Amino acid sequence: MKAENELEKSIVSAQQGIISAEQFLRELLDREVFMPIYEKQQIGGFQSSQTAVPLTIEDDEGQTLVVLFTSPERAKNFTCQYPGYEGGLLTEFKWVMGKIGGGMGVIINPDLDIGLELAADMLDQMSRLH
Repeated sequence: MKAENELEKSIVSAQQGIISAEQFLRELLDREVFMPIYEKQQIGGFQSSQTAVPLTIEDDEGQTLVVLFTSPERAKNFTCQYPGYEGGLLTEFKWVMGKIGGGMGVIINPDLDIGLELAADMLDQMSRLH
């Protein structure tokens, strides 16, 4: 799999040890990610809720992870398994961190070679970087 954007290039560089974990985390804060959100059927164009519900999964240890992708294209094969999550929003990673709160981790590009999982404690450390 070939890196298609700056975030994917950073992930590959971190995986290969070209950049340090701390450098990667600093870069990640300002990178744009795609967050699938649940979209209920709307009646007459009215949105029933002002709150976006992100796609979450549990890892092997039972920790809840917010699912993110490096681009909407990377999300297509995964989100088709989760009806209602076909849409989403593009936003900076630090915005996502501010919204998910403590106790949750994130997984970027699940089921893809260019991806990673960040546990909740790692996100807590990142929040202290900025």
